[in-house]
Amino acid sequence: MMPRVPGNELDRVVAIVNGDLILDSDVNEELRLQAFDPYRTRSELTPMRAIERLINRALILEQLKLQPQEQPPDAEVNKQIDELRKDIPACRRYQCQTKAGWDHFLADHGFTEASFFTRWKERMTVLAFIEDRFELGVNIKPDQIQNYYEKTLVPEYQRQHAPAPKLESISSEIREVLLQQQISNLLQDWLKSLRAQGNVVVLHPGEEAP
Repeated sequence: MMPRVPGNELDRVVAIVNGDLILDSDVNEELRLQAFDPYRTRSELTPMRAIERLINRALILEQLKLQPQEQPPDAEVNKQIDELRKDIPACRRYQCQTKAGWDHFLADHGFTEASFFTRWKERMTVLAFIEDRFELGVNIKPDQIQNYYEKTLVPEYQRQHAPAPKLESISSEIREVLLQQQISNLLQDWLKSLRAQGNVVVLHPGEEAP
């Protein structure tokens, strides 16, 4: 989770994962991060679904502490962020290719350059851990990438009135999306096991943390 803002009395606890708190501000951040994922269709991410994502991420981060793995180099993180700046449809209006435009886009979504870098690096670390654990036996074929690009990604860019990036420039990102879809069932079974082994409490409005 991201650092807390001292004195924020309105930052309600929404869940507790093995003693770690998930706050309303974490849920809000998760919702805002949707704007930075141009390689997926814009599904409806509700606050409750965001809470579930945060619970799953907290469980995975605990496993990362038990099975440490090398974090992606800063240069690799910056490279992926640079690609995002080119591919996010809304970035055209902000002129994200410039530092001023990118800073403006980040600020409008509640991030600084440093806070977004930290969040994106964590995301890449988690995804790498998941792939290392479940990728064995999963094979993404070129025609699957082509099919996703033509039938899912291009229509989504058209819906947002933005030109889609060329397939060769984002094939690795599409592969990542398809890979995550294929390992989803394995991942969910594993997360259910982690939940059963730990202590996860979801608090609804009006409920107080134990």
